[in-house]
Amino acid sequence: MNNKNRKYTAIAVVAIIFGMISLSYAAVPLYDLFCRTTGFGGTPVDANQISDTKNTENLTINVLFNSDVARGLNWDFIPTQRKQVVKLGENNLAFYKAKNSSRDEITGVATFNVTPPKVGKYFTKIDCFCFEEQTLNSGEEVEMPVNFYIDPEIAIDPNTKDVKSITLSYTFFNSSEEKQHKGKIKKNSIE
Repeated sequence: MNNKNRKYTAIAVVAIIFGMISLSYAAVPLYDLFCRTTGFGGTPVDANQISDTKNTENLTINVLFNSDVARGLNWDFIPTQRKQVVKLGENNLAFYKAKNSSRDEITGVATFNVTPPKVGKYFTKIDCFCFEEQTLNSGEEVEMPVNFYIDPEIAIDPNTKDVKSITLSYTFFNSSEEKQHKGKIKKNSIE
């Protein structure tokens, strides 16, 4: 191989290495641009890219309300309404009703769940009875509010824009019982 061929080979190798390094640095911003443009990979599309015909302020979604009571909690617990049609981005108020049907004062705590799971990041509870334990005297009945809103971005995200209804579900557990048995091992039994 003569010196001229070695020179061209060296220049070609350096150019290829430089090109590969440049492409590796550009890959992340280029992929990000591709995802934002197409919505690929669950990347939300920028709201400014959506035409004015898609006005999310006027969109509504159905919110269904569900309630359950764990075994060992002698409460009646129901939503006061099963469904609300809510505007995206607006504050909404729903109520659940709880009644202590036992002879004793009972403290309960509620856990919540939103389905489908993919909408969880767009469902925001501003104030909720589930944030604190609830103590009810024997026979006491109360209405418990939940103040929430649904982020309008739900209508823009390609993964959630097809969702027409959301279920908000609560389960109440007896937290008094947990305090009494804290540190004790419960034996499994067949009922």
